[in-house]
Amino acid sequence: MPLTRRLGLGDAVFLGLGSMVGAGVFAAFAPAAAAAGAGLLPALGIAAVVAFCNATSSARLAARHPESGGTYVYGRARLGEFWGYLAGWGFVTGKTASCAAMTLTVVAYAAPGLGQPWRAVLAVVVVAAVTGVNCLGVHRSALATRVIVLVTLVVLVAAVVSATSGGFVAEPFAPFHGGGVLTAAGLLFFAFAGYARLATLGEEVRDPARTIPRAIPIALGLTLVVYAVVAVALLLTLGPVRLAASADPIAEAAAPWLSPVVRGGATLASLGSLLALVLGVSRTTLAMARDGHLPRFLAAVHPRFEVPQRAELAVGVVVAVLATTVDLRGAIGFSSFAVLAYYAIANASALRLGADENPAPRVVAVAGLVGCAVLAFSLPWPSVVAGCAVLAVGAAAFFVRRRLSRV
Repeated sequence: MPLTRRLGLGDAVFLGLGSMVGAGVFAAFAPAAAAAGAGLLPALGIAAVVAFCNATSSARLAARHPESGGTYVYGRARLGEFWGYLAGWGFVTGKTASCAAMTLTVVAYAAPGLGQPWRAVLAVVVVAAVTGVNCLGVHRSALATRVIVLVTLVVLVAAVVSATSGGFVAEPFAPFHGGGVLTAAGLLFFAFAGYARLATLGEEVRDPARTIPRAIPIALGLTLVVYAVVAVALLLTLGPVRLAASADPIAEAAAPWLSPVVRGGATLASLGSLLALVLGVSRTTLAMARDGHLPRFLAAVHPRFEVPQRAELAVGVVVAVLATTVDLRGAIGFSSFAVLAYYAIANASALRLGADENPAPRVVAVAGLVGCAVLAFSLPWPSVVAGCAVLAVGAAAFFVRRRLSRV
């Protein structure tokens, strides 16, 4: 059963913003500053350039392949079944880790003093609530995301104005760790990667050939502006050293009376990101299940709510388990590696677009492919090792399944 096309341009832009202007803006700056110091700013620029190349390639491919699944579909169509499968595997595993990171961010900001095991209980409750909303239909998820994005932007504006009104530190741009800029860019890519959600929802967007190529750059451009403003404000008011050590830098930089509001905004933003992430992961799971790369019972679409409800529930269960067992920074690093691999395949697929298929200039796809590879292997080594291991397991499963199907 096909999914229903309910989402227009505004819905698509807000879903993209909900994925990018979420937990990343509250969680990614501290580890990036720890790696690069004031090199956080050029790292942000590098991450944005790679994201732009990836977004451009994804948008052109989505216009030609308006189906659920994103690069899983593009890689399969343009490069062959294995590369499509590997992209889907990287996306599902990497973004499931992202969902766990978002859940942990919600818990950290909503209940900072809560100890175990109640933190684990709250994480499970959060995942269950988000999964329940998504199971009621994508149009409800889009409406919820629109509200969350608007509230988050208001909170960020208030926090930046409050922080910069209180004076600046003596040396806001020192130290500058040039050797850590690429590592920081790889970590910050975690925050930009949400535009993939629009491509994975291709089967639910009205006029996808026109809507998706417009929505992705709009959402990405708006996100870059927000991140750049917040990054500068944090460096000016906290400095790189204090920023790197902070568990909640935006709340720390804001005036004391505003900190509870910032924490509430961070909680809501993280919920918005989690909502959109679960949507994207479940749609790629649906596409892979349709093709037999995941259990076929996950391909069912609910006749009333018109969503892949079994895939939604399966993703929710896995995220709940991860959120009770992993740590936030480790989840960010692993997610970045897996998703960079996913986008490398997207750019390689874009290089196969014909002249009559409205491709972007080849230099964009080449820059995106090279940028993904460089950033992926610039991440902290535990993230690189874990990412390579998970991709290797996925590849082995593909070839074992193929061999068994021939017996």
